[in-house]
Amino acid sequence: MQNRKLQSYILCTAPRSGSTLMCKLLEATGIAGCPESHFHVPSFEGWLSTYDLDASDFPTKEAAISAVIEAARNAGRGRSNVFGLRMQRASFDHFVQQLEYLAPDRTSDVDRIEAVFGPTLFIHLKRPDKLDQAISLVRAKQSGLWHRWSDGSDLERLSPAQEPGFNASEISRTISELTAYDAEWDEWFKQQHLSPVRIDYDALSDNPQNALATCLAALGLDPSGAQSVAAPTAKLADGQNARWREMYKATKRSAS
Repeated sequence: MQNRKLQSYILCTAPRSGSTLMCKLLEATGIAGCPESHFHVPSFEGWLSTYDLDASDFPTKEAAISAVIEAARNAGRGRSNVFGLRMQRASFDHFVQQLEYLAPDRTSDVDRIEAVFGPTLFIHLKRPDKLDQAISLVRAKQSGLWHRWSDGSDLERLSPAQEPGFNASEISRTISELTAYDAEWDEWFKQQHLSPVRIDYDALSDNPQNALATCLAALGLDPSGAQSVAAPTAKLADGQNARWREMYKATKRSAS
């Protein structure tokens, strides 16, 4: 894959794995596109709505999908020559199903992706500590605050502020869900005979510039472009995350 001139990359991930930080870092270089969840909604109607398109304006579904793809490609390239895409596992099956309309003669998911987006690099970003990841996700859903800029202001808030409450059962369910997402990605990589670039949350958090340089080099871009890029987002984890972690472990100990 690295011997080809790459035109696209897909950041394969799951919620609360550091993907927003990774996307903002890549975008800030100015040479690696504008990776976002351009196909986040797992429905064709949702895709059309995202790009203010109407299915009735197109003669066929294939034409409508092509229009969505082109709109997403323009957004994901920005002013660079590379298309960047963040893909959550829950959105992925719908994504590849739609590509079958545009590349019906291709026999694998990767073949269809590359028929539409050109030679593509796959990056797997995951968070090894599933308890911390689950607590982060539960808190985000409850509080409505998903991401914060490095200056402390809200980057993404999806609902009005409210005080989150500890719920061991919800955390357990979330751990199972997130573990399944990682396993599904790994199984897909195996099925498609892929060796993705692997970045984990801890490495990204500890040294964002190094993780960014790794991705740039894998894309065939100048990794020195990472040196001047500062982390644009702030961690949301605080003392409450640590307290919930200890409360969850205590709950599990008492149940055993």
